[in-house]
Amino acid sequence: MAFAQLTYRESLRDIESCLRALQSKLYHMGFRGKVSRSTLADANESHDWRIFAEFAQVLIGIARPLHAHDPIGVDLDQSLYALDSTTIDLCLSLFPWAKFRRRKAAVKMHTLLDLHGNIPTFIRVTSGDVHDVNILDEIMPEAGSFYVMDRGYIDFQRLFVFTLSSAFFVVRTKSNVLIQRRYSHPVDKRTGVRSDQTVILTSFESASAYPDALRRVSYLDKETQKRLKFLTNNSKTAGPGGQSLSNATDSEPHALRENPHFMRPSDPRGRCRIRRKR
Repeated sequence: MAFAQLTYRESLRDIESCLRALQSKLYHMGFRGKVSRSTLADANESHDWRIFAEFAQVLIGIARPLHAHDPIGVDLDQSLYALDSTTIDLCLSLFPWAKFRRRKAAVKMHTLLDLHGNIPTFIRVTSGDVHDVNILDEIMPEAGSFYVMDRGYIDFQRLFVFTLSSAFFVVRTKSNVLIQRRYSHPVDKRTGVRSDQTVILTSFESASAYPDALRRVSYLDKETQKRLKFLTNNSKTAGPGGQSLSNATDSEPHALRENPHFMRPSDPRGRCRIRRKR
């Protein structure tokens, strides 16, 4: 399976054909016998998935220190993570256990990406109807680190856990979030930042779940002329703050596009559509 991932194989038949084409060299790779589809299928069915999950964590532990000082386009000493999800459409007749809608099957892969090297540190595959915000319950915030998320992860009770853990979040805000401005801070509009404000939540439910003040940064993207607004619990990072960190998260969808074999299950034809939820 490791060979299949590294060489972009997309089906058991593809793995079998590739290995049999190099029959004379299989001995040096540790293969002692003939490789067949039935053997691979039996191995997939009988092997515990936790073996591969624990092995992946070992590899991640080796890779992260090697990329700890890679440039990410942001002047930040702390660790920077991006959290997002990818919906993978499946054939309902082949994957009836992944029923998503009446005539559609899908699974959703939730990924926490370390932007120093684009290394996934947390992956959870769920059914397609699991909302993104539920994954925050399974993540243990790392003190001092930054977590950048889209507005699908706005849940102030869950976000307050990051504050209690001394971790920082940057999340795009929604238009229906009720906020009152307390202070406005000076900004350099040449950077695209239009406002930098200290705010509090005004609705009873939100304020009860998150009683502390927040920072709201409004940024104008000059290329698309879109105005983006971010909420963060970090009040000390100078400069564009949320905007710079959110630009850095462009690495996540790029990494997922560049490495589709990392998450692409294949049907017998070796095809599966991946749809990113924006």
